[in-house]
Amino acid sequence: MVSRAREWPDRAGPGYLLAINEKRRRAAVRDTHLVLTMQPVLEVRPLAGFALWPVAPAEPFGYLALGSDLTPLEVGAAVMSLAGVNDLDLDPEHDDRPPRPADALGAFLHGLLTVDSLYAPGGLRVTDTTTGVVFQPGCCTGLEDRRDWHLVFEPGSETFFGHDPWPRAERDGETVRLTLDAEQTDSPLIDVPAADLVKLLADAERDLLGFLVLAAEWAARQLPHYATAVTAALGRALDVPGAERVSGPARG
Repeated sequence: MVSRAREWPDRAGPGYLLAINEKRRRAAVRDTHLVLTMQPVLEVRPLAGFALWPVAPAEPFGYLALGSDLTPLEVGAAVMSLAGVNDLDLDPEHDDRPPRPADALGAFLHGLLTVDSLYAPGGLRVTDTTTGVVFQPGCCTGLEDRRDWHLVFEPGSETFFGHDPWPRAERDGETVRLTLDAEQTDSPLIDVPAADLVKLLADAERDLLGFLVLAAEWAARQLPHYATAVTAALGRALDVPGAERVSGPARG
């Protein structure tokens, strides 16, 4: 019979304590390793008295992370916010869009379905889960502007993502430094290896596509007569590649 080798040194000898300490050291390295997440976030703008479809309660100008794991109420809140912020009354002399429908639902969706350049307030949020530091977009920037993140791969470059605060990303060697507020000398920072940023950006794109698929299914149930048009508009607003191939379940 062949005996099985010991997994640990003799408990009575010094080798046992060395092995235990090494195991603890390796666990500590894993536990304190910098863990970053990047999420596409949409600024939610609740509308008082809104009753066209159910929506999740939200604080004004808070951020909702978009992905495939949202509840129907959260999807409803996202669509409400996007439709609301694009509900524009343009100068009639320069507005070549079709007239606003008379029904309440069609009237509310009119901007989302007819405005050429849609606005999706928000951007990409980066969280350091070990420190709790969160880098998020400032005012007047949108998810449709997220391609600006790719500018930071140029050596010595810097890019801003809104204002008040002034979030800034800048390239420094093999690292991209994220400054929460560039106007503050003691602003918290997050350093992201440039190679990791490529992966984080790809993750964010998958989250947006997952949200669009979820929203298409939501629209097919909640807005059956507008589902195709709403899904297409959301794809344009969020600038999701391949959005034209996304559709909800067929109606029975």
